Amino acid sequence: MFEVEVRGAVLTLTMARAPVNAINREWIDGFGAIVDDLAGRQDVGVLLIRSSQRIFSAGADLKLMRDCFATEDGPDRIEALPQVVVAEIGGAAHGGGFELALACDLRIAAESAPLGLPEARLGLLPGAGGTQRLSRLAGPGVARRLILTAEVVTGAQARDLGLVQWAAPADRLTALAGSVVERIAELSPAALAACKRCFSAADAHLGSGMLIELLETHKLFNAADTRKRVKAFLDR
Repeated sequence: MFEVEVRGAVLTLTMARAPVNAINREWIDGFGAIVDDLAGRQDVGVLLIRSSQRIFSAGADLKLMRDCFATEDGPDRIEALPQVVVAEIGGAAHGGGFELALACDLRIAAESAPLGLPEARLGLLPGAGGTQRLSRLAGPGVARRLILTAEVVTGAQARDLGLVQWAAPADRLTALAGSVVERIAELSPAALAACKRCFSAADAHLGSGMLIELLETHKLFNAADTRKRVKAFLDR
């Protein structure tokens, strides 16, 4: 499900749950264990998250979505790490998969990779921090455009909109990600961790928005229209 490799100050976490890195309870537990262990490591300054599948992550396993969103696991734990976290998005990142990337400090995408938060099609919302992190990252206008229209954009468009910091042709993505993480790994881990704490202080208001997002997600799970849409999707 996961492959972990440490080279110097860089830990590479490769998601390998075939075929689309769908997020379920087992996935969350495994991912959380790796992140918890990393939080206490002094020898690692950068975490690179990537995928060995053709898709970065298709998001939450819909059959277990209620369980996933009822926990505090996942993106929050990534954001709290003292290490700099970089997402290498080589393929599609939808829903919870894109929310995972949004929780990272930096994002590098293949120019052709489709990215989006299309939960509204199922009568849901991006309940793992999507509404809050996307608004904070790219501004309320872009967040409303993508979430309220369920629009999916390419990696190149995502770079222009401020969703990712870099985009490259697919055959150059790994090299670009490698150069970025190597550059970060040369910097002072203590200074980077201090910078992240300052960023968190600037975003101190995020907690109240996350709570509202969680409450609204729970309401939607009980809505008849949502159940109808999710059932139709699963039936397909």
